[in-house]
Order: sequence, then structure tokens, then C-alpha cells
Amino acid sequence: MTDAAEGVRLTQVQDYQFDMDFGTPGPALRADEPPPLGQGAGPSPTQLLAAAVGNCLSASLLFALRKFKQASGQLSCTVQAEVGRNAEGRLRVLGLTARLTLGVPAATIERLDRVLGGFEAYCTVTQSVSPAIPVTVEVFDTLGARLK
Repeated sequence: MTDAAEGVRLTQVQDYQFDMDFGTPGPALRADEPPPLGQGAGPSPTQLLAAAVGNCLSASLLFALRKFKQASGQLSCTVQAEVGRNAEGRLRVLGLTARLTLGVPAATIERLDRVLGGFEAYCTVTQSVSPAIPVTVEVFDTLGARLK
């Protein structure tokens, strides 16, 4: 990780559709609002927020596992965003629930308690948004056992 700034350039395509150029190789990503505002032609801003949290948590968990030289198997993560109205009646993301699933049984991972006890603290995105949006993190193994 570096202390360098990161950015993205958004360009309106039409209506609520925006192409996002991250300045990296590969195609731009198109985002769009769901109907009735947009056409749902890409992920919504709420989905992008959920994806950023899930990706960062997954990367942090993978980093923690590798730090202790442990295999993760194929990690997966789902993030559900609870959207509702605030006191002023405006739509807001009220909470995020991330469910990470390891690709191996918990019994095969040494120092699992240390991995699970520290990985969230290194997730830049989650630690940045969680003061404003509650983030619940759950971790399961490949057998479905809840570890956190």
C-alpha cells in the first residue's frame, strides 16, 4: 500500500449513465441508476459502494491469511446494503452487511483467531466509511461454519 492519491474520471454517457475510467488497463466501467431514474444498465452507486467494501475486506482477509502463510482457497464475499430514509426523508445507505466465505475448512487454518481478529483494521475502505455507515462483517468457512 502507498500513501498516493487514487482517483477515477466519470463521463456522462446519457441520462444517469456514467463511464468510469480508473486510469488502468481495461475497459471503462459503466454505472447507472436503477429505474425509474436510470435504465439499470450498470451497477448503481450503492452497489459500487458495497463492492468497494467487499473487495477491500476480501483483500484484507487474504493479506492476513498470507501473512501467516495460510491457504484461503477461493474467497468469496457478498455485501448487502440496507437502503432507507433518514430523518429528513432522503434515501441513504443505512448499513452494510458483508459475508466473507473462505474456500477451505477452518480446521485447516493455523492462527485463525489472529487472522480474524485483525484483518478488518487494515481495510482502508471499510474503516473509512464505517464511522458514517454501520458495517457488519461475518466470516464463514467452506463448510458453512460461522467463524466471526
